[in-house]
Amino acid sequence: MSRSQRGEVEPFHVMEVVKAAAERQRTHGDAIALCVGQPGTPAPAAVLTAAAAALSEQQLGYTEAAGEWALRERIARHYADSYGVGVDPSDVVVTTGSSGGFLLTLLAGFDPGDPVAMTRPGYPAYRNDILSLGCRLVELAVGEQTRYQPTVAMLEALPEVPAGLVLASPSNPTGTIIDADELAAIAGWCAAHECLLISDEIYHGISYGRRCASARQFGTASVVVGSLSKYHSMTGWRLGWLLLPEQLRRPVELLQGNLAICAPALSQAAAPAAFDASATTELDGHVARYARNRDLLLRRLPELGITSFAPPDGAFYAYCDVGHLTDDSRRWCYQVLEHTGVALAPGIDFDTIDGHRKVRVSFCGDTTELDEAIDRLVGYLGSCRPAGHNQPTDRQRRRQLS
Repeated sequence: MSRSQRGEVEPFHVMEVVKAAAERQRTHGDAIALCVGQPGTPAPAAVLTAAAAALSEQQLGYTEAAGEWALRERIARHYADSYGVGVDPSDVVVTTGSSGGFLLTLLAGFDPGDPVAMTRPGYPAYRNDILSLGCRLVELAVGEQTRYQPTVAMLEALPEVPAGLVLASPSNPTGTIIDADELAAIAGWCAAHECLLISDEIYHGISYGRRCASARQFGTASVVVGSLSKYHSMTGWRLGWLLLPEQLRRPVELLQGNLAICAPALSQAAAPAAFDASATTELDGHVARYARNRDLLLRRLPELGITSFAPPDGAFYAYCDVGHLTDDSRRWCYQVLEHTGVALAPGIDFDTIDGHRKVRVSFCGDTTELDEAIDRLVGYLGSCRPAGHNQPTDRQRRRQLS
């Protein structure tokens, strides 16, 4: 039987760890998942109410390929409310999660062999999708000097102008947010050089003292990728959207109609409620918890010897240097899971060159579980040290003083 080379794509290692953590939960019942970016909270109450009404009152058959017009109008209004920019609902295509939207953009925007740039570290599914479709991956090595974000200078230094650039802010895995001025400069450079900017904005709404700018504020030549998964706590509802330049509207609509027909009808029926004021109040409460978790994690990471990490401006990740503990992050993460039940994401997933010394820690779950996970990690690392080198954790010190 023949096999396509496209099927030889690298695994999404986070999902492999999720599978191993699920097995750990079945066998031991003690897994704590700090490996996946999935809020531990349900969809907003207003969305659940709208979904229940749709189930009882609507047929929920196929929608038009680009999505229900009422939802596209509501998404367009969201950009006016949040960013002060006008969006024509015709620019909006509702997709099966942001993942489906990204794949449609690649198919509509590029041919095999086209160079498409993205940051390293960066979201692995983007890298793997680019490669599986036969495009040429151009990696921009980013670090502390640019807050793990690309710059115009990096683009100017490339030997050729890429056909596309993927930019994520807040980013996965680092959580960093690009400054609005830099985003404006990159959007302008891309437009001037006929390089399609794909702005991944799926973590907008989750930030800690730094504002998120949208590429849509700087023109209509870019593709903006949005989603209800992260801030709106609706990962399994599989609903995302694209804001498209006019020349990509029809190609993406045609591809969507052929590949998926439409995004899930129930999710589309309930989605407008996700933008209601009552939902926003509920969701901002989740962000406040993420902020507390972030503070807890940053305070306790030094107990693990981790003092170098990307500044998590947004999203709910810390991308940490664990070079003092391992030079094989994938193997080490599985060892940690085996000995502690704590699941971490190996950095090799996000950076195939330097990620062997990094891990991504997700802090979107329960605060008590996060604290317990760090206790377990401290205990595990202490047991690996020579006798006499164990130090009490902050939590243990608090217990001793109480």
